[in-house]
Amino acid sequence: MAEEPIVCDTKPLGLEVEPGTYFWCSCGRSSSQPYCDGSHKGTGLQPVKFEVAEKTTVWWCMCKKTGNPPLCDGSHKKLG
Repeated sequence: MAEEPIVCDTKPLGLEVEPGTYFWCSCGRSSSQPYCDGSHKGTGLQPVKFEVAEKTTVWWCMCKKTGNPPLCDGSHKKLG
């Protein structure tokens, strides 16, 4: 059974990203948020692969509760 993810922040993180492949941290343990650094090992949680086709701003979920990973869907508003 997977561990619960750690809430990193109660609001999304908007970052301008270049085209490429990104791995979003779903466990909340990475020291390089919002990206995976391998800290999930042993948690039962896995990073989420996210492809970006052109330079854009991505609103990364930081509460780790989104229903649309890795993007913010407003789930942080229900925390508390």
